[in-house]
Amino acid sequence: MDLSITIVFVALLALMQVPLTAVVGIRRAQTNIAFLHGDDDTLLKRMRAHGNFTETVPITLLAMAAAELSGAPVWLLWTGGAALVAGRISSFVGLTSGDGNGPLRGVGAALTTIALVAFAGFSLYAVFG
Repeated sequence: MDLSITIVFVALLALMQVPLTAVVGIRRAQTNIAFLHGDDDTLLKRMRAHGNFTETVPITLLAMAAAELSGAPVWLLWTGGAALVAGRISSFVGLTSGDGNGPLRGVGAALTTIALVAFAGFSLYAVFG
């Protein structure tokens, strides 16, 4: 079994991380804040959006790869991968707009968690039946 579906999502999410990293760097250049956030709310929101992405995406992709290797159905892989992408987009918008605590932040967290649990759950089921 190959990991062709997981590879698609690894590539998409890797490309998504580039602008997340860039917006932090751009704000650092604008504010001349080289370390931490210097009490700049915009920089803090962007840092958290980047950090949240970095904290959740790798483990979810590992769980996705495990599910794909364990024979997960194609619909689960595509649906879970789409949920992960949508969740990370929602989370970014929710974290960086307004006060950073809007409903999109929760939607993003929920979609990401659903994907993670679905992939991990399938993998455990495949191993332990």
